[in-house]
Amino acid sequence: MEESKEQLLVNLAKRVKELRGIKGVTQEEALNDTGIQFSRIEQGKRDIQLSTLKKLCQYFEISLGDFFNASFDD
Repeated sequence: MEESKEQLLVNLAKRVKELRGIKGVTQEEALNDTGIQFSRIEQGKRDIQLSTLKKLCQYFEISLGDFFNASFDD
């Protein structure tokens, strides 16, 4: 079954928020570190480009494969 764009954005939002929590930084700290607006992503309102996803993975020190863990299998 194909996931809707909305469901993908919800899963993206959950994963980014989870990783930010693991790193122990606020949205403001993450913005200052990366220049990426985490609030819009974590609200599920922003679809991101591959280059942004790569930057997020570098920030969280994970691979793209690690980013798409079980949270995207829902």
